[in-house]
Amino acid sequence: MRSADTVAELVRRQWGDHRTGLRDEHHTLTHHQVAAGAAARAALLVDLMPPVPRGEPHLGILLDNTPEYPLWLSAAALAGAAVAGINPTRRGPELARDILHTECRVLVTQRAHLPLLDGLALPGLRILVTDTEAYRELLAPYGNARPGDATLGPVRPDSRFLLSFTSGSTGAPKAALCSQGRLAAAGASLVAHFSVGRDDVHYVCMPMFHGNAVIADWAPALAAGAGVALRARFSASRFLPDVRRFGATYFTYVGRAVQYLLATPPGPDDRAHPLRLGFGTEAGAVDAARFRERFGVPLVEGYGSSEGGAAIQRTPDTPTGAIGRAAPGDDLAVVAADTGVECAPARFSPTGRLLNAAEAVGELVNRGRSPFEGYWRNPEAEAARLRGGWYWTGDLFYRDADGFLYFAGRTDDRLRVDGENLAAAMIENILARWDRAAGVAVYAIPDPVTGDQVMAALTLREGADFEPAAFAGFLAAQPDLGTKMAPRFVRVLPELPLTATNKIHRVALRRTSFHCPDPVWWRPAPDAPYEPLTRAALDALRAHYTRHGRPEAYG
Repeated sequence: MRSADTVAELVRRQWGDHRTGLRDEHHTLTHHQVAAGAAARAALLVDLMPPVPRGEPHLGILLDNTPEYPLWLSAAALAGAAVAGINPTRRGPELARDILHTECRVLVTQRAHLPLLDGLALPGLRILVTDTEAYRELLAPYGNARPGDATLGPVRPDSRFLLSFTSGSTGAPKAALCSQGRLAAAGASLVAHFSVGRDDVHYVCMPMFHGNAVIADWAPALAAGAGVALRARFSASRFLPDVRRFGATYFTYVGRAVQYLLATPPGPDDRAHPLRLGFGTEAGAVDAARFRERFGVPLVEGYGSSEGGAAIQRTPDTPTGAIGRAAPGDDLAVVAADTGVECAPARFSPTGRLLNAAEAVGELVNRGRSPFEGYWRNPEAEAARLRGGWYWTGDLFYRDADGFLYFAGRTDDRLRVDGENLAAAMIENILARWDRAAGVAVYAIPDPVTGDQVMAALTLREGADFEPAAFAGFLAAQPDLGTKMAPRFVRVLPELPLTATNKIHRVALRRTSFHCPDPVWWRPAPDAPYEPLTRAALDALRAHYTRHGRPEAYG
C-alpha cells in the first residue's frame, strides 16, 4: 500500500475495517467505528467552529488518554483543523495562557478537568465535556457522517495539524508546529523501521498531549492499520496487566518511565507477555539493559522532538549506548556552542568508557535542510533554533570516529565546575550503575565563588540504605568519573519529582537545592568523606557564600 500524504487519508482508510482498532479499560472500537466516530466529530466541529478571520481553526484537547483523544485527533485531521494538546498539570494563568496563545476556538475536555478551568478568562471559547449526556446529545445528529463529508477547507500535506507544547519545566512553553504531511511521513518511517504490521497493538501510556505518544505511538499504528490500546495515565503497576490484556506488542516511553517499571516487584511471569519492542528516550544504557534482562524486551533509544529539526536512526551495527547515525538527508554535527567548531571525536577505554568528555561533548546541530516547521507565533524562539542557517537542537551529544551519536543531556542541564563543562546525563549514567540506586538525577547548584557544584538526588531500591562510605567507594571505582563529576551533595528522597511527561523536574530540584526535608550528605572538601549536612554545616555554608559575595546563591 502506498504511503499516505495526509493524516486524513490514513483515517479514511479505516472505513470498512471491522478488526479491533481502539481499546481501553471500558471501551472497544473497530477501525471502522473509529473512522465513523471521527467523521461525526469532524462534522460537529465544522458546525461549531466560528468564522476564523486569519484561517486558523484550532481545537484544544484537555483530556486524559481516553478514546475521545484519538477520535478528536482523527476528527481534526478530517476537518482540516489543528490540535493543541493542553497539559492538565498546568494551572491558573499558565493554563489559560496555553489555550489563548494557540487561539483555540473549541476545547474538548472531561468532567475531571473542569475545575482547572474555573475562574479562567477564556472569551469566545466553546467547551465540550465528553463524559456528559449533553455531549452525547450534541453528537447524536452527526451519527451518519462519513469521512470527508465535512471540512473547514482544503486538507493538504502542508495543512497545520499539531501545536505541540514543549515540555520545559520553566518559562512559557513553545507550541511546535507539525503538518499533516510530516506526521503521516513520521508514522510511515517508524512502520518501516520497526516492521509494524496490522496485527500489532500499540500501547499508548504516555500522555497524548505530548509529541511522543502522538508521533511515535499513535501515528505509526494509524499508518500500519495496527490496533491502539490506551491507559488514561501511566501506571507502572498496571503496565504488564494492560500489556497482557490488550495483547500489546509495542510501546513508547519518555523520561523516567522505565525506572518506575523496573522499581515494581519482580515476578516469575515477568516475561509472559506479547511485547516485542519499546521505543523512547532517556532510559539510559544501564536501565535499558536491566529492562531487557528482566522482561525480555529490547528498548530502542531514539532521538527526535516535536520540532522535528533533526533525527537519528538506529542501524543494526549501532554500538551499545549510542542512538545511531544521522537520518538520511540530515547533516548532523556536534559543535561547541560558543564557536560552532566541531568537537573532537569521542575516545573510549577498552571497556567503553568515554575518555575525553570535555572536548567531545557539544550541541547537536543540523547543518542540512531541516524539517522544522516553526513555532506558533514565536519568531524569537524560531530565530534561536535557526541560528546561522543551522538548526540548533538544544541537546548535548558526542560522536565517535564512525559517526555514531551518543546523547549526553540537555544544554539547560550543563554544569560548569571549576571552569570545566559537564553534562548532567553523563554523570547520571555513571551513578545509575550503583546497585543500590533506583533513580538518579544530577543538577547544578551555585558554587560559593563561581560556577556550579554537582548535586545528585537518589532514590534507593527496596530494602537498600544510603551508606556514605559505600557510595564513595563506588565513585572511586568508576574509571570514567572525571575529577569534577563526583557529587558534592547527595540528597536521598522517596521519589524523584517529575514533569507531566515523566522527565525529571530539575527546576524543582535546583530550586530547593540542599534546603529540603530529605537527608542530605555532603563533602566539606572534594576528597573528604561524605557526612550528614547538619544545621551547623548549613550555617558554615551560609557564611562561606556570604564571605565570597554570593549570599543570594545560598538560597
